[in-house]
Amino acid sequence: MLLKIREESGAAITIDPLPALQTDRAYVIPLFQNLIENAIKYRSTDPLRIHISVADKNGEFEFAVSDNGIGIDGEYHRKIFVAFQRLHGKEIPGTGIGLAICQRIVEHYGGRIWVESKVGEGATFRFTLTNVQQARAA
Repeated sequence: MLLKIREESGAAITIDPLPALQTDRAYVIPLFQNLIENAIKYRSTDPLRIHISVADKNGEFEFAVSDNGIGIDGEYHRKIFVAFQRLHGKEIPGTGIGLAICQRIVEHYGGRIWVESKVGEGATFRFTLTNVQQARAA
């Protein structure tokens, strides 16, 4: 489904090299899927660009999913992680649970999630995964 949405939106998605981590795919896939789908859903009129990166911050992985979409006013930065909290009413389809799910997944791995954004300047969702280990090379 994500591939179809990406193709229909024309999004250019770039991904820095990511570490192989010992995680449960059933958690991590929906985490990235929700963040990418939101970037697509809340895009601006400019050609959509999404970039995924990670930094090792003293043994804690800090991921970033950045876009050049419509952005989010600072007063809503915390509220958007509350289940069923929607900023755009019914004009943009959705249930309002995607970011709440992301927060639960990140918390499952001992991390935290937050957004850095300004209206009209896109958004960067950052999250840490603390209780994960890098997978050993085969």
